[in-house]
Amino acid sequence: MSYLSRILINPRRRDGQVLLTNPHVAHGMITAGIVDPDADRPLWRIDVDNPHRPHLLVLTRTSPDWTHIIEQAGWPASDTEQVLTRDYSPALAHVQIGRQFGFRLAASPTQSLKNPQKPGPNHQPPAHGERRRGQRVAHRTAAHQLTWFLQHCQHWGFEIPEARTGPLSAPDAEAPRNIRISARDQKRFQKQPGSPATITITTATFEGVLTVTDPETLRTAMTTGIGPSKAYGCGLLTLAPLPPSAHG
Repeated sequence: MSYLSRILINPRRRDGQVLLTNPHVAHGMITAGIVDPDADRPLWRIDVDNPHRPHLLVLTRTSPDWTHIIEQAGWPASDTEQVLTRDYSPALAHVQIGRQFGFRLAASPTQSLKNPQKPGPNHQPPAHGERRRGQRVAHRTAAHQLTWFLQHCQHWGFEIPEARTGPLSAPDAEAPRNIRISARDQKRFQKQPGSPATITITTATFEGVLTVTDPETLRTAMTTGIGPSKAYGCGLLTLAPLPPSAHG
């Protein structure tokens, strides 16, 4: 069984600000609410549709306890409902071949390069006789990030339908897809305060409409995550029903 939690975060409190800006701190606070985080391996994402009321979404395999997050980074004295946790099984059961959903995914699009122009700080040349391994390098432009997503979505069990637009200007032009990048970011942080080692994550938030092509593969992607940096707020794909007028 899986559980999806939606937690209201107070951006005016110091701990709330740190949680929203430092993925390492956020990961630590999330794992503190799970009995066995090594076995559970939660997925999470921060949604800032309203900058005054950002939400932390967390997917766990076991029932969590978020009391400490409300006490440290929420409104502990308020009678407003700040945490909503639901069984994720019904949402997964609705994933059926041919169905369309609205979706959101915060991911870290990357590519593997054998000879990067700017090797990362942990990059080591191969030893004599050792096969050269590629280094993971972030896609930094919106065009490359979008291409990464569209090239991989079939492997995640879905495709992106064509957007409803007017006729194409050229017969051989590629039809636009029902997807957009709603946010792009680059976060730099240290695992330990004062540490010289800095972690950098480049992210893109994708939103649009998808069509299910392989339900089992899509359910796996929804529960295990997509792409790298899952511990740091990337990889959680969520679906939402479409209004009747939005279906193709």
